[in-house]
Amino acid sequence: MMLNPVFNKLAGKLVVLASASPRRQEILSNVGLRFAVVPSRFKEDLDKSLFKVPHEYAVETAKQKALEVARRVLSHHLKTPDIVIGADTIVAIDGVILEKPVDKQDAYRMLSRLSGNEHSVFTGVAIVLHRGKKNEEPDYQVFDFYEETKVKFSALSESMLWEYIDSGEPMDKAGGYGIQALGGMLVEYVHGDFLNVVGFPLNHFCKQLDRIYNHCTSSSGQESLTNLDPPVQSTHDPSSSVQRDPCCSLGPENTQPTQEKPLVSPACKVGMSCRESEVGEHSCTVANVPSEGVEEEKAELQDCENKSSPLRTRRPEEEFSVAEREENEPQKEDLQRIISLLDGFKASQALFTASKLNVFDVLHSKPGLDAAQVAQQIKASVKGTERLLEACVSLGLLKSNSSESALAYENTELATSFLVSDSSFSLHCYIQYCDKKIWPLFTHLESAVQEGTSQQEKAFSKTPKDVNQVSVCNGQDVRLRFMKAMHSYAKVTAKAVVTAFDLSGFRTACDLGGCTGAIAYELTKAHPELSVTVFDLPAVVEMSGQFRPLQSDSRVSFVAGDFFKDDFPSVDLYILARVVHDLPDEKVHLLLRKIADVCTPGCGILLSEVFLDEDRGGPSRALLQALSMSDGRQRSASEYSQLLKSHGFITTHVSHSHNLLDAMLCIKA
Repeated sequence: MMLNPVFNKLAGKLVVLASASPRRQEILSNVGLRFAVVPSRFKEDLDKSLFKVPHEYAVETAKQKALEVARRVLSHHLKTPDIVIGADTIVAIDGVILEKPVDKQDAYRMLSRLSGNEHSVFTGVAIVLHRGKKNEEPDYQVFDFYEETKVKFSALSESMLWEYIDSGEPMDKAGGYGIQALGGMLVEYVHGDFLNVVGFPLNHFCKQLDRIYNHCTSSSGQESLTNLDPPVQSTHDPSSSVQRDPCCSLGPENTQPTQEKPLVSPACKVGMSCRESEVGEHSCTVANVPSEGVEEEKAELQDCENKSSPLRTRRPEEEFSVAEREENEPQKEDLQRIISLLDGFKASQALFTASKLNVFDVLHSKPGLDAAQVAQQIKASVKGTERLLEACVSLGLLKSNSSESALAYENTELATSFLVSDSSFSLHCYIQYCDKKIWPLFTHLESAVQEGTSQQEKAFSKTPKDVNQVSVCNGQDVRLRFMKAMHSYAKVTAKAVVTAFDLSGFRTACDLGGCTGAIAYELTKAHPELSVTVFDLPAVVEMSGQFRPLQSDSRVSFVAGDFFKDDFPSVDLYILARVVHDLPDEKVHLLLRKIADVCTPGCGILLSEVFLDEDRGGPSRALLQALSMSDGRQRSASEYSQLLKSHGFITTHVSHSHNLLDAMLCIKA
């Protein structure tokens, strides 16, 4: 078997993967390679226009990733890795490189271009080897190569494109798709190495290691690599001398050297010689040239070797030891993240205050006012108004323009869409609810954590079971504010929830806890064959008429009742949107038992909540909201599926909408 002789050569060696990609880690782990993960900090910002063909860009980026890790280890006098592996995967079509999309529109642009066409996936790989010492300095050598795989997409409809984009999968993938997951459904054929498309050309990598370790008997004639300078945006003089590496000039299937051609590499400097063979392999050696003016950033790198046990794969978050963190300066990105968390409450309070004072409504009706004019409209001080407006500009909620006498302010598109009180998707009422009901609870968070109980008594001088009950059991004004908040939240999320799945097989539905009917009305728009009953408390149903659309919909009706006391209408589909997470387990099971008792096989539950990641890594909104210490709890999609399965419902579809709510469809077995 090819792998054993190759990987046996690495036994006892310190192998470092300069990548945080879980896909590359999985590919290498699955074949038994033991390695440490030290993600590279090289900023992938090489000028693409300086590269003649796309694969050169991938190779150079991979090389610089590996060299950055080697340089960081070298600068801190830690144990030198025997081998550092860097890789970079890109998608190219018609010579244009498509990297990771920055947003959904960018993903749409990429995927539309790939639709119905063949494209290339290139992975550049760099192997940095430690050859011992030369003149008391570590002696390195770099070998790099690339692999190309041809992939063709089927012609994709608009709905399929957006359904894939809305899944969220394209956002961290080169070219906007992941072939190993949902993206595989878009692919018509693959010509070449499948794993190369996933992110690492394992076959070519093993062949390269075989040449390095099993066919190189001497390193004579090879230059050492000790000057690990960062890349520079300039071209290498192709007329400079090139030294051959006799061990790495063979193609993937050849045993004879191939004819070489010069490579113009933007990262090459004086003292570095580069070449590329016709089969896509590139070897680079750097002479021992002193570094001039390269300011090494302070970094924290843990010794990757555990001397008492075999080397294991480590997660990126395990990379640095506490002692090393304390010794070195913090990374700029880490510090900025902490500062943003520290300032988070200031941003939310600026939003709450501007919303409460109707700043966005004022500027919607009269755009271009200066601070003094806005202050007059909202009855506030000029100084305070000016500072509030500038804060909102910094948050991207307002924009300012210089006029003859003073700065003039107007809403951004973001504010127009979500913060103006009468916009179609306004969150104005929900923001006021958060200000009045959620913020006070979180001012007592320390007590909540210490006691493990809700702090409503301290925050509101009341002891109801949950904040929702406070709203529906008090006077009409309080109840109306609560319903407006829930209505604004539902309006933003409803379409994504009701269009997540094909519901054409259902004819009747019941929205349990449907409040103002926002989801019900959206459901009948998307599925004209459905009639929907909204089931909620009598006090809520009594006031629901204030939220009905101008054109009444006879397919939506309201029934007053209590989840735990009254019978449910008999329908084909029950909707539970933002209900389950707020109930204690015993009430969740009681509610699901009641639904199961009235359901026949084939009936369904459309569940809509914020689904946690399986490893509890996110989304943070749900986990932060759980700190209110309500009786309920947040769950992942698999936990919700297991919960419903215990009552006879099988999950058929799950949608991570990346809106405010996710959804799943479950069918009674």
